[in-house]
Formats: sequence, C-alpha cells, structure tokens
Amino acid sequence: MTETVTVELPEDVARKARSLAAATNRPLADAIAEWVARAVDEPAVEALSDAEVLVLCDARLDDARQAELSALLADHRQGRADGAAQGRLDELLAEYRRGMVLKARAWKEAVARGLRPSAAGDAA
Repeated sequence: MTETVTVELPEDVARKARSLAAATNRPLADAIAEWVARAVDEPAVEALSDAEVLVLCDARLDDARQAELSALLADHRQGRADGAAQGRLDELLAEYRRGMVLKARAWKEAVARGLRPSAAGDAA
C-alpha cells in the first residue's frame, strides 16, 4: 500500500534530486521514496544510549561482506564485472556509505557526550 504525498522542495534540492535520480536511471519519485525510507529507518543517534552510540562508533562491515566487496571492486577495476556483479557492487557500496554516515554521526555524538576524544584533540 502506498500513500501519495506532495512535497515542495527548494529549487536547488529538487535539481540535485533530479540529477541523482537520472544518474541511477530511476524515476524521481522512486528515488525520493527510497531516500525518505532510508532516512526514517536510520536510528536517531541522539536518542541512543551511551552503549548503543559506542557500538555504532565501532561498527564495520562483517568479514563476509567486506570480502565480497573487495572481490567485486577488484573485478570492477579489471573490467570483469557483469551487470549482476555491478548491481551487487552498487548495493554493497550504498550499504557501506550508509554505515559510514551513521558511524560519523555516532562519533559526533560520542564526542559531544565525552565518550570518545575528538579526532582533532582538545588542545586548542
């Protein structure tokens, strides 16, 4: 079941959204629906417990996914990736990027809470 929602976007955001949708050969509405779904599925890092924030700070791809990603990247670099392999590579890279964004948000929150030192250090 779906629901139709009308949203007004600033011109620059709409332009970027159209460009990103076109780059992935998808209709704008499908791309925006995926982005919204992804955004609401991500945890609100600020609402997590200290322990949960620290788990996110240390998160990484599991060994199997990391090995698969490495193999697919090697095939891609050598021009051996077919359509299915390229699709899987795109999926894994998207998962990796989402994980890194979430990890960065967790680190920011951990530093703000005093759970982890800042990367720049506190000697300013």
